[in-house]
Amino acid sequence: MFGLGKRKPAVVPAAPAVATGAGILDAYCMEKPGPQQVLDIFRGEWSSAMPSASGLETTPGHAGLFEDPRVTWAVSQCGGVSGRRILELGPLEGGHSHMLEKAGADEVLAIEANVRSFLKCLCVKEIFGLSKVHFLLGDCMAFMDQDAGGWDMVFASGILYHMKEPARFLSLLPRMAPRLFLWTHYFDESIIRGTPALAHKFGKVEEATIDGFRYQFVEQSYKESLGWSGFCGGSAETSVWLTRSSIVGLLGHLGYRTIEVSFETPNHPNGPAFGVYAAADTFV
Repeated sequence: MFGLGKRKPAVVPAAPAVATGAGILDAYCMEKPGPQQVLDIFRGEWSSAMPSASGLETTPGHAGLFEDPRVTWAVSQCGGVSGRRILELGPLEGGHSHMLEKAGADEVLAIEANVRSFLKCLCVKEIFGLSKVHFLLGDCMAFMDQDAGGWDMVFASGILYHMKEPARFLSLLPRMAPRLFLWTHYFDESIIRGTPALAHKFGKVEEATIDGFRYQFVEQSYKESLGWSGFCGGSAETSVWLTRSSIVGLLGHLGYRTIEVSFETPNHPNGPAFGVYAAADTFV
């Protein structure tokens, strides 16, 4: 996912040095070519399970992001995406990108900042022959600062709570497209403080103002999560979570006239979460 601040060049971690040539020879695949061999490049690092009908396996691969009801709901809320241009922010491993193409989107431009997640997206694009999806490696904030907009919809699932400046991220979205799907965790004082597994990761509640709107936020730390090779959070050791009311209130302040909430999960193990469809207009 993406972080903010000074942009850094993408760097793929170097392989550990070896005393003989045996180590580099381990990088060769001598099995019969196939999609499973491609997925196994990142064995142990996958968040997504592949489509159930594909017969392909990923590890740990617990999340059903290739068959996600949140995508189905978002598509239905806007009356379908057939022939539409979608800007996807934080595609992770391409599961939602795959679903948006299958739903009929004419173009999906998906921007991912995590190098290894980006490479996994390219694997998925090749395996499933995605022709309407184009993946870019880099910071979505830098992209939105320069892009002229004109997209039909922004799809941003699992990215807001990884931001250092989530309110500024939200403030850029209306210029990109009149419609938005957002799925995110949010900060709830009573739930977070009452959950020991989460409470130690969060600081104190603070307030700030953007575009005349006052909102509340809390800094959270990734802590032990940074030790996993499949880590797919933000690019810094901490991120900022907004409160639920701050997210919904800011979207209304930014001009979204329709705001629909679904997939409300206050007891999510990683923190309270919900999905939001917001629109300034309707498809015509």
